[in-house]
Parts: sequence; C-alpha cells; structure tokens
Amino acid sequence: MTRQPPRVATRPWWDHAGIALLWRYACHSAMLGLAVLNEARPAPSLPDTILALVPRSEWVLRWNYHLWLLCYLPPALWLWRRDRAAFVHFLYVGGLSSLLRGVCIPLTGLGPPHGADVNAGLPPAAMFDAWVALVNPFPTLFGEAAHVHLTKDLFFSGHTATTFLLWLYCRGRGALATVALAGHVLVVASVFFAHLHYTIDVVGAWALTWALFVACRTRWPIGAAGQSASARPEMPRRDDARS
Repeated sequence: MTRQPPRVATRPWWDHAGIALLWRYACHSAMLGLAVLNEARPAPSLPDTILALVPRSEWVLRWNYHLWLLCYLPPALWLWRRDRAAFVHFLYVGGLSSLLRGVCIPLTGLGPPHGADVNAGLPPAAMFDAWVALVNPFPTLFGEAAHVHLTKDLFFSGHTATTFLLWLYCRGRGALATVALAGHVLVVASVFFAHLHYTIDVVGAWALTWALFVACRTRWPIGAAGQSASARPEMPRRDDARS
C-alpha cells in the first residue's frame, strides 16, 4: 500500500485576521461617512423618560471613548488568543453591524439628546474634513473630533452594539465572558450618564445586534471558512482498502 502524503490545511484568503480587520475598519469608515452626511440635516430632539432621571456627567462624556476602548479592546484581544476563528467571525459580523448602523442613522433622523443641533446645515467641505478627522482614531480618542462632529449618530448605539456583540462571542468562555459582560454593562451605564443616546438607541442596539448575530451564525457558522477541500480527510481508495 502506498501512503499518500498528508494534506496541509489551508484557509481561503478572507479567513485571516488581517483581512477581517481591514473589513471592519472599512465598514466603520463607511458608517462614519453616512453619519457625517446625516449631521447636516436638521433634526428635533425628543423627550426621554430614562434620561430625564439620569444626571448628566461632563466627566463621563469627556472620557466615554476611552472607557469604551478599555472595555472593548482587551476582551477582543483575549478572544483572538483563545479562538482565532471566533475572533475573525466577530470582526466580519461587527463590520456588518457598522453598515447596518450607518443605514439606520439617516433613516431615523433623531436630534441630539442634549444641547443644540450645532451641525445642521454643515457644508460639503466641512463634512469631508469631519469624516477625515473621524476615520483617524487619534483625533477621536485624544481630541474632540467625535464630540464636535458626531451629535446625531444615534440609532442605534455603537457603544452598546460593539460591546454586546463582543460579549455574545465570549459567552461560555469562563473569565473572558465575565470580563466582556462587565465591560458591556459599564459602557451602557456611561452612555446613559453622558446622555450620548436615547434609551431607544440602546434597546435597538441590543435587538438588532442579537438578530444579526443569530442570522450570521446560522448562515456562516464559525470556523466553516477554514474547512476547505484540502483540509478534509481523504477517503481511502478501493485498492487501498483491500490492501
């Protein structure tokens, strides 16, 4: 009997963390473009039962993006270390979530939960400059870009959706799941104390993120991309089976 050399498992080009990260960033950038376009449209502010009861904190508002990063990045990297396939799947679904959010923002057209509608009537040149500043993470995290250029990116809450989706992928993984859930709860609390979003933005984020997660897990199971034909075990031929 002649033994065949073992076949090396290969993954398609898109089943790599680097490609998935590029997809996630591209979707985020597209969402920001739609959000900036929406900033120029005047929109009314609405009453909110929960925000009326929660005191607004300027300190939380100032540091909410840093808090989000602290609660999001470490568990995401931990997930990458624990399960590469789940992490890649998480990035692709996160990109779809960003695109969905980019579509929902102009469809809903909500005004700022707090303060004046300062970006209404924004000229095209200013919108482009705002988008360039926002796609660069440094002005967002270490400057005022997000607070200045994003006042109506409301339905649904990106802070809530991203950390909730991360927890969905971390469930059942012991301490990682606990850390991800604690981070999500902390981020949602910061959203309310900063008056970043209406309550419906948070509830909508939970509902749409869960629906997207279930649909994508059903249609594209985790790890299925890596099961290429070359990675499947070879069935013995008739002459091998007899020998």
